[in-house]
Amino acid sequence: MPQSNTSTPAARPTSLESGVGRARRRPALGPLDYTRRWWLRLIVALTFLLLYAPILTLVAFSFNDSRRNIVWRGFTFKYYEKAWNNDSLIDAFANSLSIAVISTVISTILGVLVAIFLWRFRFPGKAVYEGFMALPIVIPEICMGVAMMAFFARVGWPNDLPWPLSLSSITIAHIAFSFPFVAIIVRARLVGFNRELEDAAKDLGASEWRTMCDIVLPYLKPGIVAGALIAFTLSLDDFVITFFTAGPKTITLPVKIFSMVRFSVTPEVNAASTVLILITVIATALAMRFQALARGTKDGRG
Repeated sequence: MPQSNTSTPAARPTSLESGVGRARRRPALGPLDYTRRWWLRLIVALTFLLLYAPILTLVAFSFNDSRRNIVWRGFTFKYYEKAWNNDSLIDAFANSLSIAVISTVISTILGVLVAIFLWRFRFPGKAVYEGFMALPIVIPEICMGVAMMAFFARVGWPNDLPWPLSLSSITIAHIAFSFPFVAIIVRARLVGFNRELEDAAKDLGASEWRTMCDIVLPYLKPGIVAGALIAFTLSLDDFVITFFTAGPKTITLPVKIFSMVRFSVTPEVNAASTVLILITVIATALAMRFQALARGTKDGRG
């Protein structure tokens, strides 16, 4: 007698179960997958257009063969030549460059020392000290400028006279504003440092100074260079702090450009601004490159 097939057919999944199954099989969207959405691409394009269209317009009109700089009249380099032959503009650029170089060197040294000090030692009030060190970064730049101007007015040097507002006062103000940026960048680099390398060097007979020069500082090199370039950029194109700490006979390039803009925006002003933008972009790109190199080395890719 043949046996009857008692097996029942499998129940078909409901629409809800099939939807859940498809959702489980569908991979989650990553951060880069959202760039395929047309509306997100449109938002990004409009954002970049609003950010960079004024800068590109300034650069383009620096080559405009028109004194009034309103309508495009033709291509020319004569306003770059005129800016180069402007003695006051060149003196202002030389002042900005000398201040930026001195400020960068001192800010880098102070920033590296502060970063190593905060990374290596524990002491009472460390969190408070770190908070005060970040004040130049957090507070508005105009407050920093007013504070530095009041400081120089109260410092008696010499014979209880106010500190003369000159290149020295601008340089000191730029150092006070720039070195916390260097300290933060170098401190971030130190987070990935393996302390066992330092201990191994000491076990092999290296002194504290030798260990610092041969182990710690080479590891910090990308962060130090990135911090120095950031400090150089901040000092070179700073206007607000410089405006409050500069004397009547000390003019930097941003202050000079501002004084020229008050009369009219000529192609000569655009040419000087374009040169300043170019230097800033190059320094920033180099800083970002060294920061990327630092991250790659920390992750073991370099």
